[in-house]
Amino acid sequence: MPRKSLQTLSEPMYYVLLALTKELYGTEIMNEVRRISGGRINIGPGTLYTMLDKFASNNLIKRTNHSLSTKSYIITDDGKQMLKEEYSRLNTLLNDGQGIVEGL
Repeated sequence: MPRKSLQTLSEPMYYVLLALTKELYGTEIMNEVRRISGGRINIGPGTLYTMLDKFASNNLIKRTNHSLSTKSYIITDDGKQMLKEEYSRLNTLLNDGQGIVEGL
């Protein structure tokens, strides 16, 4: 059975939603993702804008600045719910594996 789109988030997607808990434009999003992830996650403009389009079409983020030169974005209530669900899912994975991995 195919996986439902956006049922779970990739690591970069998760970090973009985390970053968009405050209003940011493209370069700021890339910088914030890098900062939050401690430099582990670097997202290029092509990947970022593809991701932002997908998030916007699924009502997870909204565009807040409609000028031609700057596009700002922020997470929506649906996006916050998705972020909370993904956070919970990741915590479940950690908890399920904790005793097993620590026993290795």
